[in-house]
Amino acid sequence: MAFNPAIQRLSDIPRVHAAERPHAPLTLFEGRVQTCGQFDENCNRVGNGLIAAGVKPRERIAYLDKNSDCFFEAWFGATKANAVMVPVNWRLAPAEIAYVINDAQAKVLFVGAPFYGAVEAIEKELKTVALIVALDGDHPRWPAFKAWRDANSTSDPKVPSEADDVAIQLYTSGTTGHPKGAMLTHNNFLGGRAQQAGHASLGFNEWTEKDVSLVAMPIFHIGGAGWGFNGLLNGAMNIIVREFTPRGALEAIRDHKITKLFMVPAAMKFAIEDPLAATTDFSSLKYMLYGASPIPLDLLRRAMDVFKCGFVQVYGMTETTGSVTYLPPEDHDPNGNRRMRSAGKPFPGVEVKIIDEEGAILPAETVGEICIRSTLNMRGYWNLDGATKKTLDSEGWLRTGDAGYLDADGYVYVHDRVKDMIVSGGENVYPAEVESAIFGHPAIADVAVIGVPDDKWGEAVKAMVVLKPGASATAEEIIQFARGRIAGFKCPKSVAFIEALPRNPSGKILKRELRSPFWEGRERQVN
Repeated sequence: MAFNPAIQRLSDIPRVHAAERPHAPLTLFEGRVQTCGQFDENCNRVGNGLIAAGVKPRERIAYLDKNSDCFFEAWFGATKANAVMVPVNWRLAPAEIAYVINDAQAKVLFVGAPFYGAVEAIEKELKTVALIVALDGDHPRWPAFKAWRDANSTSDPKVPSEADDVAIQLYTSGTTGHPKGAMLTHNNFLGGRAQQAGHASLGFNEWTEKDVSLVAMPIFHIGGAGWGFNGLLNGAMNIIVREFTPRGALEAIRDHKITKLFMVPAAMKFAIEDPLAATTDFSSLKYMLYGASPIPLDLLRRAMDVFKCGFVQVYGMTETTGSVTYLPPEDHDPNGNRRMRSAGKPFPGVEVKIIDEEGAILPAETVGEICIRSTLNMRGYWNLDGATKKTLDSEGWLRTGDAGYLDADGYVYVHDRVKDMIVSGGENVYPAEVESAIFGHPAIADVAVIGVPDDKWGEAVKAMVVLKPGASATAEEIIQFARGRIAGFKCPKSVAFIEALPRNPSGKILKRELRSPFWEGRERQVN
């Protein structure tokens, strides 16, 4: 399906498909099917409901729940009111959830039943929320989503918006403890897709109305929200699952004849290890896209053998609205080749350069920081001009924080991280935040957090701890202490007790020295 020029904003997606294919099925969630026409009407109702609740253009609304068709109604309904969707990571601790909602200054909060208790615990701390909507109903004080939605008109709000208006604000883990809201505009989503349309090398990126997409990655990630956007943009049938499970993904492929999906490597590993994989018919699968963390070659070979479809590696980040490079199926060789160690080549309209610490451009095969310039680059971080300027320069180049190099053919190789970020199961974990949580333990004198190889998650969080003289603590005590202060996925999976942390003359911890014994013999320092 060619890019439709009638779609100029995200709010046009439901409008255009409803006008052209009102009775075609668009979403399926837990037995509930919506046609293009029904989806558009429900988005209109949500948009009108937000306006009635006092949400003004460019104000934020928040969503705290696992995947659902309601999320996409809320998101695209918000775009019809020119409001900004803020999905909240449901894995966060209540205090972290409150921070995101308050930072975004959200006026309305949609919340699912599993998180009613978390929101009740922080409700009095939510400074700007004027309305809380219970997505699953059955709450004594908050209106049920379906009743609230259906009380509003199905007429299109038609609130005008600009290409540079923000469509969604996704929070990324912060290097100094607090997450940052990356502002992604209508043009970030649609301008990049328009540039990619029709390129012969991007057959995997071409969609038809017969495609069936699996939306299984969490919608608070660009890998979930962005993948869902792709399917809706192209009018494909979108099978939405509440959260990824290996068995659920395999059953969806089997039962709904999925043609395209996106997985992080850890999810791919779990799926192929499930016994159901041995008997599942994968013949409907055309392409599997994977990314968010590097993939071991052995795992990729096994996945290619099991799924027997075209594989496409993608590399990008929240701040680049997802993928900026791709490794096409023809570069995937079961016997292995050099390019399979790369993250591929830039999409049309994407420029990549490698720079040194002073900002000078480095030649091919020389490791430096990967920088991206493209229509896909975010508008900036919400209310953080300083952080925005550190990431986006005046010429439009975005510093990724990843170290890597370009080969002579323009393929990008991710070598290491400039920052200390750990990627565990596709989730970004910043050591500074974990260290801050652990440091308050009364027995701890010093702590450093590093990422170590993990066969299940890619990388695992490990705390290197120095105890105070005469003090004692167990690894389990420290892990549980952290669990009470930060989200579980950020907590250390293991703890090592050492005499002292290695530091340079200025006092900076030498994390490479801490990491090196665990990564010895590995080609890359990311897993």
